[in-house]
Amino acid sequence: MSDAAASAEFGPTPTGGWDDPDQIAWYTARIGRLEARVAGEAVLRDLLPRAPRRVLDLGCGDGRLAALVLEARASVEHVVAADRSEGMLEHARARFAGNDRVAVVRYDLNEPLDFATEFDLIVSGFAIHHVDDARKKSLFRELRRALDPGGLLLNLEVVKSATPRRHQEFLAAIGRTADDPEDNLATIDEQLGWLVAADFVEAECMWRWRGFALLAAEAPSL
Repeated sequence: MSDAAASAEFGPTPTGGWDDPDQIAWYTARIGRLEARVAGEAVLRDLLPRAPRRVLDLGCGDGRLAALVLEARASVEHVVAADRSEGMLEHARARFAGNDRVAVVRYDLNEPLDFATEFDLIVSGFAIHHVDDARKKSLFRELRRALDPGGLLLNLEVVKSATPRRHQEFLAAIGRTADDPEDNLATIDEQLGWLVAADFVEAECMWRWRGFALLAAEAPSL
């Protein structure tokens, strides 16, 4: 089913924020049916390291990306699935109930990143664009420090379009009738520059469809 067709079933876009049950229900009902999102997730899956062991899903939502990594890589020993929204965390806890490899925790992207372990893989799906640009820059530095040498960051993201018209075309293509009021979109080039400034290497846009993009970057090897 096309993005617009899948989205049209769900009516006007809720804008109450990520503590609003209506917005959470609307979002979780449609995300797996958006062809563009599924395509981006497929590219992310193809880019996964061969044998990651410790994984952070940052802004995990209902745990969709964490589940993708667990399914794709039997090597994973521990996943931290972190999100601010209690409603989203409830979905993630239900998804991973009984799975002792996954710790579902509350974490606000505006807070300093301070987990008790380092990771060899960090994934994020449509979350980091909710913080302002200054916080994006500091968060990228924190993510770099949270990665083992040679570790990989894969950020599937909503990015800023070249013009307002292109942005409106993007919203229409995914069946949205309004922006998320928490969005603070940045361009691909801006974010790649901030990743390099944060001491990542091999920073590159690996996939793009309209306002969706997959950014990849590595922590330098020793």
